Amino acid sequence: MTLLQTRPDEPNVVDLGAGSGPQWLDAWLAEHTADVVGWRRAIHAHPELARAERMTTDLCATVLRSVGLKPRLLPGTGLVCDIGSGPRTVALRADMDALPLHEHSDLPFASRTPGIAHMCGHDAHTAVLLGAGVALASAADRLPGRVRLVFQPAEEVQPGGALEVIAADGLADVDRIFALHCDPRLEVGRVGTRVGPITSACDMLELRLTSPGGHTSRPHLTADLVHALGTVITGLPDLLSRRIDPRSGTVLVWGQVDAGHAANAVPEVGTLSGTLRTAQHQTWNELEPLVRQLVTALLAPTGVGYVLEHRRGVPPVVNDAVSADLLVRAAERAVGPGAATDTEQSSGGEDFGWYLEHVPGAMGRLGVWSGEGPQSDIHQPTFRLDERALPVGVRTMVQAALLSLEG
Repeated sequence: MTLLQTRPDEPNVVDLGAGSGPQWLDAWLAEHTADVVGWRRAIHAHPELARAERMTTDLCATVLRSVGLKPRLLPGTGLVCDIGSGPRTVALRADMDALPLHEHSDLPFASRTPGIAHMCGHDAHTAVLLGAGVALASAADRLPGRVRLVFQPAEEVQPGGALEVIAADGLADVDRIFALHCDPRLEVGRVGTRVGPITSACDMLELRLTSPGGHTSRPHLTADLVHALGTVITGLPDLLSRRIDPRSGTVLVWGQVDAGHAANAVPEVGTLSGTLRTAQHQTWNELEPLVRQLVTALLAPTGVGYVLEHRRGVPPVVNDAVSADLLVRAAERAVGPGAATDTEQSSGGEDFGWYLEHVPGAMGRLGVWSGEGPQSDIHQPTFRLDERALPVGVRTMVQAALLSLEG
């Protein structure tokens, strides 16, 4: 099965301001905005989970080949594609995977795959990058350098598909990289960014406790596993708050706990899992040994056995000053004065941070709120975006690439 590339009969999308050109981009969007909308709707209707984005990869490769480009398929899913040539290379990245969620909407192009839906906007990210790539291809002979399109799989799982792109030399010779992420708190026509961290590091903790078990009337003759779980549930976040600088934005939240089947029996096995996030890169590097030390100290008096799995997830996305400024200027060129706005750091994780461990770059937040009605958050089954944001995203990505290549 392949994704159909269709131009919607009535895309109901207008381009919010042409900014300051270039004229070839204005002309391309005037003719092809409906194509961008159609790509987004096709991807939205046929969502695919991490590392299974085969139809999405095929759609992108087919469109790029249709304009004379030569995309390189990555192992598994995803692809990279170069446009133009020159001594400088700027990369533009989009993530492609959907979430294991049911979509609750009445959209005619709502997910046709039960239990999987694009509730984070990756369908829009992919369509925007595809539009930017095809637009840039129409002016390839005029580009002051090379643009690399990175269609990345598996952003929604840790440690993320960015590592697979890097391992496949997707960053080879890249001087700078940019990305946009949908933000339902920003109105269409606005692009938010900041210098420094814009997302947080995110690790996964899984703790498995063991006990000989026993009768709840005689807890002194065994190791009280449930009590030990409670000790860690409340004690570890408390101790971290005293051992970590509170300005680091470090937060541990448990999401799952499981133990026992009977009210009068001490269970033999219990599990506890949660996420550990921090806004500072240095703190992220220090967390794993500290967490192990504190868990050991908390459980030592209880007598339970334990195995702690601390899975390092993704580093924070840290925008360098030059790249963040280029993204601000790109938004202003794309839409007009006032399009760029400051944004707060999120405690969410984003594997775009892995790219920034290797090359400078910046992530921006693309406004997708219509300005009317409720603002459904990403990862909610009711999330929806205003498609007028799509040409704004195309313009911003193209301008970021041009400004970066112009030096």
